[in-house]
Amino acid sequence: MAGTFLQGVGVGRGAVAGPVARVSSVPKPPLDEKPPTDVEAATDQVLDAFVAVSTSLKARAAQSSGTMSAVLSATALMAEDKALIKDINKRVRAGEPMLTAVDRSVDQFCDMFKSLGPYLAERITDLRSVRSRVLARLMGMEEPEMPDLSVPSVIVAEDLAPADTAALDLAKVLAVVTELGGPTSHTAIIAGQHGIPCVVRVTGAMATLKDGQQIAVDAAAGTIELDPSEDTKKLFNERSALLKSLEENTDPGRTSDGHPVQLLANIGQVEDAKRAAARANEGVGLFRTEVLFLDAKEAPTQADQAATYAEVLNAFGDRKVVVRTLDAGADKPLAFATQPDEDNPALGVRGYRLGRITPSLMETQLAALAQAQEETGKYPWVMAPMIATAAEAKAFAAEARAAGIRTVGVMVEVPSAAVRADQIVQEVDFVSIGTNDLAQYTMAADRLRGELADLLNMWQPAVLELVSRVAEAGTKTGTPVGVCGESAADPLMALVLVGFGVSSLSMSPAAVATARYILSQHTLDWCRALATAALAATSAEDAREVVVTRIDQKVRSLLAL
Repeated sequence: MAGTFLQGVGVGRGAVAGPVARVSSVPKPPLDEKPPTDVEAATDQVLDAFVAVSTSLKARAAQSSGTMSAVLSATALMAEDKALIKDINKRVRAGEPMLTAVDRSVDQFCDMFKSLGPYLAERITDLRSVRSRVLARLMGMEEPEMPDLSVPSVIVAEDLAPADTAALDLAKVLAVVTELGGPTSHTAIIAGQHGIPCVVRVTGAMATLKDGQQIAVDAAAGTIELDPSEDTKKLFNERSALLKSLEENTDPGRTSDGHPVQLLANIGQVEDAKRAAARANEGVGLFRTEVLFLDAKEAPTQADQAATYAEVLNAFGDRKVVVRTLDAGADKPLAFATQPDEDNPALGVRGYRLGRITPSLMETQLAALAQAQEETGKYPWVMAPMIATAAEAKAFAAEARAAGIRTVGVMVEVPSAAVRADQIVQEVDFVSIGTNDLAQYTMAADRLRGELADLLNMWQPAVLELVSRVAEAGTKTGTPVGVCGESAADPLMALVLVGFGVSSLSMSPAAVATARYILSQHTLDWCRALATAALAATSAEDAREVVVTRIDQKVRSLLAL
């Protein structure tokens, strides 16, 4: 029926209409499943199924490249996890039915991943994908496969793992709708990189939506309209055409009165860099180097790191490249630098703090960056994550400069660093605000907990106040202040951040065009007025609303803000 909507969390600004293509789910173990009569044969079956799944994933990884190849390889390693297989076999020997043992054991490991922090929590989707594939094999079924897209369609799934996404022809994916996941999940990130509208956390999507059914997906509003009218389809097509036309603008970022704002891309690997470099942006504002480390069994050598950094620097030529040093430890454990169990990993030994335990990691990385700049003649801006004090900022700056790094900065994502930003900016050449972690720590709310989304709203006045303090400190000393968290990708927030005094915004490459457009339609004084109004609000909802009502109404209508 026209006018029937499902609500979720939107990722991106796009809006499309098209037919549904559902991703089938593997049936759950039957409730009346019996324990195996031959326990040893059952445990052998379990092992064979995991080996077969791992082999299949490795084959897909070999046929893929870049980020996709890396995540598929990492998922294959999950299918080889000895602790998981051992726990399943223990359950079977204790009398649990085979399929049930697989299901319950994976659930237990998922709970453990959640408790270990954001990085491992984000791997839960991968682990569940492995479970589905193993259960399918044990039940004599084919592994779950993506639908064959004979026409451009909207993919609807409970969730999508890297192994699922790798099998999709993204050129035929109009949009993605999932029941699970979040705005920082793998699905959302891949969709954002390719400019595909995405809505996650849509309760009842699999039960409500049918294959071939026409729906309209509005990422800006986070809505799914069933059986949309022709007028809705026309409106969405017009918005899609506008967004496409914005991509053709290659001008540098600036306000309507000419105030410059660097618009930069977030990347994680060489392949990401090559894709981003082909788009209209002014460089990289966040190169997440931990992707090189997280799935490695041994620390990457200086030569290996230098080769990767050189490729990224060469891809962007004379454009700016900001490199974040290793952000791992605790919630992003390294096989070669494992830390003891921590009661609260989010507040543990991670980022810059890892150097206290394994100083050689930072030393080697800085040496590799210096080597890359020597080989390429291009000079990256290098910053450290999880800096909490001016003393830490000073120490990192000294170490980086001693290694030969010319432009040194730090991340501001710990509230103490924001409060003392006036001291920190005196020790470094630039700072970059990581609004995701800053919000998490300011509001004492795990950013992966969907039920706490209201506290993690980027418009929370307390978080805005900390951002404004950092920007003010940078303005007073002439120190560049960037933002590389999710806030930078929101066009409304972009206006506010510029009004605070932020000089660069780093985001998914697909979000740059919208940010460029909205800035070009407002003066710097207008941005400052919006920032003042947002900061005076008493709630996140009020802060956003006061900005929405004061922006150019033509822009508001075109971007569905």
